Amino acid sequence: MTENKVKLSFWQIWNMSFGFLGIQFGFALQGGFMSRIFQTLGADKDAIPLLWIAAPLTGLLVQPIVGYLSDRTWHPKFGRRKPFFFIGAVFSTIALFFAPYSSALWMAAGALWILDASINISMEPFRALVADKLPDSQRSYGFVVQTLIIGIGTWVASNLPWLMTEIGIPNTAAEGVVPDSVKYAFGIGAFVLFSSILYTILTTDEYPPENLEEFEREKSLKTGFFSGFSEILKNIAEMPTVMKQLGVVQFFSWFAFFTMWSFATPAITEHIFGATDTTSVEYNNAADSVGNYLGTYGLVSMFYALILAFVASKIKINRRLLHMVSLIAGGFGFILIYFITEPWMLHICFSLVGIAWASILSMPYAMLSSSVNAKKMGVYMGIFNMFIVIPQIIAALGGVNFLYKLLFGEAVINTMLLAGTLLILAGFSNLLITDRKATHDS
Repeated sequence: MTENKVKLSFWQIWNMSFGFLGIQFGFALQGGFMSRIFQTLGADKDAIPLLWIAAPLTGLLVQPIVGYLSDRTWHPKFGRRKPFFFIGAVFSTIALFFAPYSSALWMAAGALWILDASINISMEPFRALVADKLPDSQRSYGFVVQTLIIGIGTWVASNLPWLMTEIGIPNTAAEGVVPDSVKYAFGIGAFVLFSSILYTILTTDEYPPENLEEFEREKSLKTGFFSGFSEILKNIAEMPTVMKQLGVVQFFSWFAFFTMWSFATPAITEHIFGATDTTSVEYNNAADSVGNYLGTYGLVSMFYALILAFVASKIKINRRLLHMVSLIAGGFGFILIYFITEPWMLHICFSLVGIAWASILSMPYAMLSSSVNAKKMGVYMGIFNMFIVIPQIIAALGGVNFLYKLLFGEAVINTMLLAGTLLILAGFSNLLITDRKATHDS
């Protein structure tokens, strides 16, 4: 890819990142409501993390492979990353639409697996596209604009089931049946996911390889499955030091958010609303409210990203300091959930979480993209995902259940104390990163 990259306007960056609106619709509905679907289908609270395990396991395999393949792809019409956007969008749309129609736990877990794998096919090429298109001086700005779009998607998608209920669509159903409000929300999410990714595909051009002849020659020298597999392993072994240091930060961060996605609904409906019967009106109203409160972290992340986008467009920022402070704020937000006495206070808690979320979706990628070979941006973005999915796998295999009960006690609300503690640890782990090229805008 050419090194003569020109600075892009806000709207050019917006167009090339707009597909993240749909991707985040998928993630927000998955993260906010799959646990509700699992509970509706009879899952025990402690079994919920295990039902999530296929998703991060698939990401562990899919992301580096997709990144590697996208680095080696070029078509004059379809580009480098866009073919993967489209393939992921098709399968994500199908899985998102059919997930709430599951009639058994294994079906819902399978739908989650397909959904997460398909979203992963689209997601990391979107990260790589920012690094492909923008000069280093605009990287923070570009990832923050992505985060702005993600915040909008999180807020709207998290509130969809509540909105469906408000306009008269039932939010209760027979035992073992997912309410219509959730089904309609997932259907709308499927439409937004596909159409937003298609918009980016149609409005965004990609840079060709710098030397097309050399690009094709290098591809021909490394063909076949085993060659690709060995190349990925080699890149893992040779990953930059900054990437390893960021891996520690990512581990604690994503363990915390996986804990929230798995347990926020059962923890808050029980601790704040006193609702445990999944067939009752009280439970489903409470679950809708939890979705509304979860939407707050998306809304706040949107505004926080908007502020960061303005700041990053005007001055050079200290990425490390900003990320550290943001994660610590989010950690206190999770911890406050345990202590609040009124449901409306959840907006305060998740506002703090939203600050952390905005930073998680931008600063690590800005730091990473300034530290890796541009020709291997896709594969390294994919490998970097290992530091997202490995903590989720550990959490799903019993790490959450073991840690929250060991450290804080049996009550399910203690999962939020665990999430907060881990996010604060993630914040202080930023002190490990000392490379100024990574920590500061150039």
